[in-house]
Amino acid sequence: MIAEIQHKSKKYQIDLSKPLDISIAIDVSKENVNAWYLEDPKISPVTSGDWVGSVAEGADVNFNNISFNPHAHITHTECVGHITKEVYSVNKNLNRFFFLAEVVTITPKELKNGDFVITKEQLEKALNGKSVEAIVIRTLPNSDNKISAKYSNTNPPYLLEAAAIFLKESNVEHLLIDLPSVDQEKDEGGLLAHNAFWNTKGRLRMQATITEFTFVPNEIKDGDYFLNLMIAPFENDATPSKPILYKIEK
Repeated sequence: MIAEIQHKSKKYQIDLSKPLDISIAIDVSKENVNAWYLEDPKISPVTSGDWVGSVAEGADVNFNNISFNPHAHITHTECVGHITKEVYSVNKNLNRFFFLAEVVTITPKELKNGDFVITKEQLEKALNGKSVEAIVIRTLPNSDNKISAKYSNTNPPYLLEAAAIFLKESNVEHLLIDLPSVDQEKDEGGLLAHNAFWNTKGRLRMQATITEFTFVPNEIKDGDYFLNLMIAPFENDATPSKPILYKIEK
């Protein structure tokens, strides 16, 4: 199913029958991805007296409760409300869902202190002057282990502040990454990359989003795509999301 998209002054074609899902699901039947020192998510049937909301246990329907944190357990998209005193909802501020995106692969650089980081220079080289609305960062090494990784107390790679400033100044509105955060796990609340990307010292970038815990399989090549950034309708700073890429055919 080929669709033609007019984006600014150019026309593009994508095949809607070939979606490339880069989300990580909650799956309690397996090891679930986890961060921020929380227990694993839970999905369990409702119980009321002798009634159990499970067809396997005699009910007419399956009727489950789900307990999770979007920042810790699933691919999620967040807005500036994640780091402000004011309450801002990603569901209210993200009102477009289709964007020209660039997939880039980066090997984080090791600093003298042992941290691994993504630098401004790496992003400049990866984008190579391209103007895009969204960037999807795949970090190396890249394997299926990212779907079930336990990130708490592991000091994962992160973006340097200058890298986030570069993305902001390049008018990238949507930043997607396969890590639990764009910032260092423990930085005494500095959140330098979050603050820089959302421009908290100036006019807030209300429309800008950060999506964390993506997984970009190696079969997806670097380059131009259209991104469908689908979110669940939670009035919250962050919500589970399902980013889908479409290869540009023409």
